[in-house]
Amino acid sequence: MNLDKDKSVQIDIHSLPCFTHCQAACLQLKALTWSPSRHKTLLKPISLTVQSGDFVAVVGPNGAGKTSLLRCLYRVNKPSSGEVLIDGENIWSLTARHCAQRIATVLQDSSAEFALTVFEMVEIGLIPRSTGWKRTIPDTQAINSVLTLLDVTHLTHRNFNSLSGGERQRVMIARALVQEPDILILDEPTNHLDIRHQLEVLALLSSLPCTVIVSLHDLSLAAAYADRVLVLKKGEMQHYSPK
Repeated sequence: MNLDKDKSVQIDIHSLPCFTHCQAACLQLKALTWSPSRHKTLLKPISLTVQSGDFVAVVGPNGAGKTSLLRCLYRVNKPSSGEVLIDGENIWSLTARHCAQRIATVLQDSSAEFALTVFEMVEIGLIPRSTGWKRTIPDTQAINSVLTLLDVTHLTHRNFNSLSGGERQRVMIARALVQEPDILILDEPTNHLDIRHQLEVLALLSSLPCTVIVSLHDLSLAAAYADRVLVLKKGEMQHYSPK
């Protein structure tokens, strides 16, 4: 199968109501390390710059440190040393709310039980930028637009718990998009997706107006869609360059 980027995919992202606040940010890592304990280092010093609007794929075998690195970027793992800067500002100097306004995440595991409909799950993404409890017409328009983008409009009223793994994954991506992040971080977003939806999701991610960082197992997909590829092995950066 030819995995070159599908030039026929035309998505007028900038015309959608769910991307009015996106301002792609620069992310910089300065000698970043992370250790879960004093005697075990999982990430060795990593220094790199993700330019505003870049789509960066993080690749490597299981145990390479991909998830550990991403957790440092969205402020779950605090670096043992070094810094993570967003537009020159240390992310640990931001409030949790401010960080959530700028960085959205899609994790591998969405298996927690939620007694919510798909629409309500996506609506959660509005919370960081919300100024009140009442849903507005623009809120509804934004939710509907991302449901359409991820091809899950037909699931709007379904219970999230009743969905397949691939359907859940697309709903969680929709929730992150409605958050209107400056940086979107995704950990193995193509897990559970069939090949058609893998290609559609990656084509969508490559067209977004925000900075995108995504971990992938498939190097061919990374090479086809990413602007830059970061290769990790045993917690060390092996390569970081344009595809």
